[in-house]
Amino acid sequence: MNIRFFKLHLLVVAAILLQLGVTRAMAEDKGIIDWAALNPDIKGATFVKSSKECVECHEEYIRTYAMTKMGRALPDGGCESCHGPMSKHLDAPRQKPALVVSQKNLAPENSSAICTQCHQAGPQVNWKTSIHAAVGNTCTDCHNIMSMDDPVRNKLTQTQVCFKCHQDKRAASLRRSRHPVREGKVVCSNCHNPHGSPGRTNLAKNTVNETCYQCHAEKRGPFLWEHQPVREECTICHDPHGSTHYRMLKVAPPYLCEECHNPGPGGHPAQLRSGAEAVPPGPTNNSRYTLIKGCVNCHSQIHGSNHPSGVRLMR
Repeated sequence: MNIRFFKLHLLVVAAILLQLGVTRAMAEDKGIIDWAALNPDIKGATFVKSSKECVECHEEYIRTYAMTKMGRALPDGGCESCHGPMSKHLDAPRQKPALVVSQKNLAPENSSAICTQCHQAGPQVNWKTSIHAAVGNTCTDCHNIMSMDDPVRNKLTQTQVCFKCHQDKRAASLRRSRHPVREGKVVCSNCHNPHGSPGRTNLAKNTVNETCYQCHAEKRGPFLWEHQPVREECTICHDPHGSTHYRMLKVAPPYLCEECHNPGPGGHPAQLRSGAEAVPPGPTNNSRYTLIKGCVNCHSQIHGSNHPSGVRLMR
């Protein structure tokens, strides 16, 4: 058993080393990135395969970058992985503009192409077809790769990066009923994959419900008695970004329920809060249990029930 465990570890280490070698080879392969097309001045430049010379001028950047995840993972710091072959730049380090590829002036698709040399699997596999890529965003719009603490990867600061563009969601996060986003307990990437996904609105899972079930597993079911909108999609009733109504409901009950449950023969009245035409007639017309808080006073198992007599989700 120990021998098998040791062999498994050897295979994992070998795979990591192979990936590092492939990563470097990809960065140096002009078939992946045509560096001269990004900066014609470096045409004919070659890879020096070392970042030691960069320290002489860029000591502060290198010191910080060396502590980042990418700085530790890439061979020799990996400056050429993002800035292209540097032989010409080292021959004329003071020339302006510099004889390297700077992402500051690149088109979004070219800037992202440099990153996707390596980041093309896992969460980034759908980047090219993502909403963010389609509207012209690039990786450096959200990531600060030269920083030890990339704000978008920190739960306490990630939302501030997202809110720079998604200001309507910033407003929603200030409503009284919301997820604990501002406290850093829930962040945008818990529900969304900003790099793209098969689901709509860059959802982390394929559907809204699958995404919600990551935390709200008790709502998954299956139940003996189902509530159809619950099975269909949580956002029929809830606004996950925040609401002025309790439990992030889109509309205050009973009006929310009445969007589907219109009054009929033997049913509840159309004007529950006023008590007009209450059923059954008599002294209970103005019952606060029917007229004030709404349907869940009686239909408490609104997400589904497993009780044999729970056909109306009352127990």
